[in-house]
Amino acid sequence: MLTLTAESGAPTVRVWTPHRHVAFGRRDARSAGYERAKAAAESRGYPAVERSVGGRAVAYTGTTVAFAVAVPTEDNRRGLESRYDAATTAVVRALRSIGVPARRGEPEASFCPGEHSVQARGKISGIAQRVRRETALVAGVVVVDSHDELASVLAPIYEALDVPFDPDSVGSVARSGGAVAPDAVADALCDSFCGDRPRRSVSLASLLDEYGDARV
Repeated sequence: MLTLTAESGAPTVRVWTPHRHVAFGRRDARSAGYERAKAAAESRGYPAVERSVGGRAVAYTGTTVAFAVAVPTEDNRRGLESRYDAATTAVVRALRSIGVPARRGEPEASFCPGEHSVQARGKISGIAQRVRRETALVAGVVVVDSHDELASVLAPIYEALDVPFDPDSVGSVARSGGAVAPDAVADALCDSFCGDRPRRSVSLASLLDEYGDARV
């Protein structure tokens, strides 16, 4: 996505539902309780993986929707907050379009705590950003359902990591009244991020063919 955006000068959007797992951040991996946290995840049927960027542990149930938006940048020292603001606005707009009274911010002791979050009866979405020389990638998750399951999985993980966590802080689209399938959430996110811009769909397989595994 980043390579395609750098070469074309056009934003690239990907929305998908990752497989069931828990993604741990770098700070988690350095924690004294990391091995116990990994064991807690895997004992509940959630394989543990480490990501190179991002904050604290995030669990994906298989219906959790992930999104990533690659945008061109003229100066990688500028625009960080404006990109965060645009992405947060897009997520709030998408959720409201499917009946969720979403707003910025998050409850206390939320999973993967961060300033750039969206809530409605609990935290629904968290957003992170990675900046390169010519492009920036703004990415995040939207919890669609299974908030009780996520809370029960994350509670022992955050306890092992010695990070405050309130299970009741986990929200979802379903908990907030938007009883829709992951595909509907994904469509709403695509519509919100793309707006009225002309769109060209590109399969992940074609990107892999063109740019190779390590670059996509």
